[in-house]
Amino acid sequence: MPINELLLHEFDREMSSTRKTLERVPAEKWDWKPHERSGSLGWMAGHVATLTGFATAIIKNPELELASTDIPKVEKHADLLSTFEKLGLETRAALTGVTDQQLQHIWTLKRNGNVIFSMPRYDVLRVMGLNHIVHHRGQLTMYLRQLNVPVPALYGPSADEKNV
Repeated sequence: MPINELLLHEFDREMSSTRKTLERVPAEKWDWKPHERSGSLGWMAGHVATLTGFATAIIKNPELELASTDIPKVEKHADLLSTFEKLGLETRAALTGVTDQQLQHIWTLKRNGNVIFSMPRYDVLRVMGLNHIVHHRGQLTMYLRQLNVPVPALYGPSADEKNV
């Protein structure tokens, strides 16, 4: 089986779980922060919603220069799910077209011309494309917990959905 098919199965599962989590973000708490040094709920939800765009950039480009990249942002709750869906479809299309050979190519992340890291595209997709989303989605569920918003069942029942 080609590697991209394995990635697509995982991507689809994680995007379904991510969507369930984003659907729970309360609009009226968009600016709420769990701590003074934390990002707001809106920032965290927007970050989770736009991270799939990073996976698309990994697939379509041999490198990414952070200083000159226009990173998508979600400014208001009303745009959260539509942005997530749009970027998710773009990423799924990119994953569909990537070959095993392309996944072996070295990919580089830079800031102001300085190399942050270089590694095979597959590794970058797994770590920065998929695991990164899961990491921040986990943080987002903790924001929801602190706001007493029911946390969705993701990898099994949550404390809020024991019978799901």
